[in-house]
Amino acid sequence: MNLHKNYAGIPDDLATLDQANIVLISVPYDGTSTWQKGANNGFEAFLEASENMELYDIETETEVYQQGVFITPPVLEDRSPEQMVEAVHETVKKYIQKKKFVTIFGGEHSISIGTIRAFNESFPNLTVLHLDAHADLRKEYNGSSCNHACAVFEASQQTNLIQVGIRSMDASELTVMDHDKVYFAHELLDDDYWMDNALAQMTENVFISLDLDVFDPSIMPSTGTPEPGGMLWYETLSFLKKVFEERNVVGFDIVELCPNAHNKAPDFLVAKLYYKMLSYKFLEASKQIDFEEESDAPSTVSRATKIEKLKDQDDD
Repeated sequence: MNLHKNYAGIPDDLATLDQANIVLISVPYDGTSTWQKGANNGFEAFLEASENMELYDIETETEVYQQGVFITPPVLEDRSPEQMVEAVHETVKKYIQKKKFVTIFGGEHSISIGTIRAFNESFPNLTVLHLDAHADLRKEYNGSSCNHACAVFEASQQTNLIQVGIRSMDASELTVMDHDKVYFAHELLDDDYWMDNALAQMTENVFISLDLDVFDPSIMPSTGTPEPGGMLWYETLSFLKKVFEERNVVGFDIVELCPNAHNKAPDFLVAKLYYKMLSYKFLEASKQIDFEEESDAPSTVSRATKIEKLKDQDDD
């Protein structure tokens, strides 16, 4: 793993722990996946794609990278799933305690057991918003409770778990699932109110665990267990934007990118997704940074946009 790279090629002064508001922890673990391997290579593919991404977000008119992103040393524990989960838990909690906005990149979904545990211990009355093709509610699988098929079982017992995009599960998971808080993929098309209903069920503090197989394989084929009938780009962003606007998102993880050397588009989708989520989280703070820039400083924000911002402030 190349540790000297900055996220998205941002300047060094925005990539230090002291200066950055955002922490990015990679967990290149693929120890319990049961079909296609390769999620351990996901972070490097994501990082490479991020370096080739434009850093001005058109929708929010912000450049969120200016909040600073610090990449931590990776969590490399792989002696057992249980030891990996504990290492993730300890690492994530350490950076939460530093008052940073902590994000985690897998690896396969078993890493989320540790991330969710750390956030649940750090934030009261936590909602876990789980976007995934799979329910991941088994108490144990292949002899371990720290398996990717068990990724949110603990969350179902200890947090307010809301699941979106589910379209694959074992019958045994029906006994664990809170059916009122599950938004199955096949139901979303005919339900105009599912986003509002899901939001109404969330507490103030929300942690998002996003398995990339929640997306349809037509736009995200590079996952370990792709499932047909998934969510598409703009509906997913629309939902995420609402969550960030109306709740306090305390952190998120993204898992299960299995890069394909012959198709880089999914890697770039993930890079954009991560950046969009940060843009939603830091929308107001990023706009304030832009407004405070020197008028003669180089900027990708148009002159007309800045004039409109000045007019709005005068009207206030």
